[in-house]
Amino acid sequence: MRQQSFMDQAFVAKAERLTPTLRERRAEPVRIIEAEAERTALHGWKVRETGKAEALRTRALSKGDSFVVDFGDHQVGYLTFKLRSEEARADAPVRLKLIFGEMPVEIGESFDTYDGWLDRSWLQDEIVNLDVVPGTYTLPRRYSFRYLKVEVLTPARKFKVAFDELFVTSVSSADLAAVPALPDSVPEDLRELDRISVRTLQDCMQTVFEDGPKRDRRLWIGDLRLQALVNYETFRNMDLVKRCLYLFAGLRLPGGQVSACVYEKPEPSADDIYLYDYSLFFIAALHDYYEASGDRATLEELWPIALEQVHLSLERLDERGLVKDDPSWYCFTDWHDDLNKQASAQAVLIYGMKRAVAIADWLGGASGDRAGRETASAQERKEAQAQAEAEAEAEAYRKQADALRKQIDRVSAAALEHLRDPETGFFASGAGRQVSWASQVWMVLADVLPREENAALLDRLFADNPEVRPMTPYMFHHLVEALLAAGRREKALEQMRAYWGEMARDGADTFWEVYNPSDKNNSPYGSNLINSYCHAWSCTPAYLIRKHFR
Repeated sequence: MRQQSFMDQAFVAKAERLTPTLRERRAEPVRIIEAEAERTALHGWKVRETGKAEALRTRALSKGDSFVVDFGDHQVGYLTFKLRSEEARADAPVRLKLIFGEMPVEIGESFDTYDGWLDRSWLQDEIVNLDVVPGTYTLPRRYSFRYLKVEVLTPARKFKVAFDELFVTSVSSADLAAVPALPDSVPEDLRELDRISVRTLQDCMQTVFEDGPKRDRRLWIGDLRLQALVNYETFRNMDLVKRCLYLFAGLRLPGGQVSACVYEKPEPSADDIYLYDYSLFFIAALHDYYEASGDRATLEELWPIALEQVHLSLERLDERGLVKDDPSWYCFTDWHDDLNKQASAQAVLIYGMKRAVAIADWLGGASGDRAGRETASAQERKEAQAQAEAEAEAEAYRKQADALRKQIDRVSAAALEHLRDPETGFFASGAGRQVSWASQVWMVLADVLPREENAALLDRLFADNPEVRPMTPYMFHHLVEALLAAGRREKALEQMRAYWGEMARDGADTFWEVYNPSDKNNSPYGSNLINSYCHAWSCTPAYLIRKHFR
């Protein structure tokens, strides 16, 4: 559902003050390669080394010549090269075509064949005209790539060109030195998954947590929630999470809903997309942030926005207490054309409300604990009136928590009565009573059933294997988390190794937006060329390993 947005200037100003300075790192190509068609390779392309990168300095290039360099790992940054003329003085501009690729397919296939439904402008190719040679040039656009193809379109006659230097200045707000080392007990295959995950997050951590540095480059709240979890176990950049939370709080839709995504430039603004589940993830992201940071001031300030997302989401319930499933709404859940999302949305609502209860309990001082209110604040409450105001505030939070618990009971009871099939025990979604993996996974994460019943539900899920399966790393993460929540630790580890491990064996140096092991050419956009091969929501093995498998 698309709506116009508005801006809360105070929140956006706080977010802007938290804009990080990007760290820079120089990376040079490590080898010269060729892309070769190979039927058995991922997307039909592989690379073959043809020389060392140093050889470029002695190679004179004429019109029609080309080369491809491999930087050895994924890069996000700005390309610089230094050109000189050979055999004669440059008497005309040099014209180059540059093609940047995260994967071999982007180098191997012509972009002219692209027919996907996202704009062709996201494909990373440029034609540059260089008037002065010799000269050093830094291109203004930021690129996300591992491979670079250079084609010489001119000079045509008198002179040739050579590259004295070619490098990328990679940028990120992440400090790799801050990442704690894994214990020696962690097996080598998990270390490799952790390394790729950390690099994925690092390259997505710019001035916000981008969803993908190649395409979109926006801040999506579904990605943010998962990126933040990984960040708490690795880089611990709390200010970047805080900046993103304030952007979402300050750029809500006119009805008060948290937008699904926001833009930074040319000025902060929200997209007009409202996703039912994503708005509820603002609550979860705020909950997780406080749990990791202890930043009570931010929790207090953003709590009203979080609570508002509950109330707005409850407006969508029908008389039975179920999320209404009709054409007037949209819930993401996963990239799956056939997936009905009513049951998973019901579960996400419960999941979000339970985290809202936890926040209200923290703010209300549940169990006699004021959840870390600052010492200075306590000292300021010496007078009796201030103490009374503080207690009144705490009581208001406690009443909010109690009201939320009643709503949770109502919505959970509706899920059990109307969505759970009494014969199979599965949760069925929509008018067609669809049984999907996503519905069961989210009901487990929402703790609608006791833990033992959740475990039995997941056991049946694997045994029956419904055909509407997870399609993305985003949904596979939630599957692994559900298994962990139900006490199926070994099964969770098996699934993580099978899914992300297979991606690593298929050549991932950062984890991808879309990956279906049974259909590796799958793209939600109609072309593998436009897929994002460094994508935020796929970086969670580092969180899972460091939190559960160390």
